[in-house]
Amino acid sequence: MTDMTRPGGQVPSTETVLESMDRLRRTLTPGALDHTLRQVVQAAVEVLPQVDRASITVRHDDGRLETAQPTDDALLRLDGAQYDLHEGPCYEAATDEVHVIAPDLAHDDRFPRYAAVALEQGVRAQAGLRLFDTPRSQGALNLYSRQAGAFADLADLGDLFVHQAGIALAYAQEVEDLRKALETRRTIGQAIGIIMERYELTDERAFAFLTRLSSHRNVKLRQVALEVVEETQARGLPDRPGQPR
Repeated sequence: MTDMTRPGGQVPSTETVLESMDRLRRTLTPGALDHTLRQVVQAAVEVLPQVDRASITVRHDDGRLETAQPTDDALLRLDGAQYDLHEGPCYEAATDEVHVIAPDLAHDDRFPRYAAVALEQGVRAQAGLRLFDTPRSQGALNLYSRQAGAFADLADLGDLFVHQAGIALAYAQEVEDLRKALETRRTIGQAIGIIMERYELTDERAFAFLTRLSSHRNVKLRQVALEVVEETQARGLPDRPGQPR
């Protein structure tokens, strides 16, 4: 669902849209997740018209909202006010799966409490564009402008930006998932080695020990393994069999 408030003005020309997308493709290069998120907000300021600052709101699976990669630290306060008030374009875009455009916050009756905070900080217009939606988290791109009337004609260009950014983010998420999987495998392997040496068990029985502990405590296997490794390191003991004490 898309909620676009566009009180008038001209739709960007095809030439303008194509030029902006070409600039975006050159700006967004494959990389790690944090790197890609940072590129997205920087590209938003560079490519999208009338954007002065940008950030990303991430909604975690426990409902917690967090700001990622703000181009200006002042956005932490503005984003945080929306989280606290449960009101504002970035809050709605991150929680309700919509794009929300507010070209004139001073006269927008949808966000009366948040608008006062934004106007005090010199923000006259704002947009929240749903950026990604995964089983573990949702995210919205937050755009801020000092100009009243900004973003009134963002719809088509904004959708294309989100599409292009989504391709880069999907790649980055695959890289991140692979990295976490490798880290999990390494941590479990370390924990198995510790249990084998500590209790003189085979690797099969050491793994079974960890899985029983995980099931008994109702804690993920990786977390149990991490606790074994960290406890061993804290005591100054070797974290792999065969290492000298």
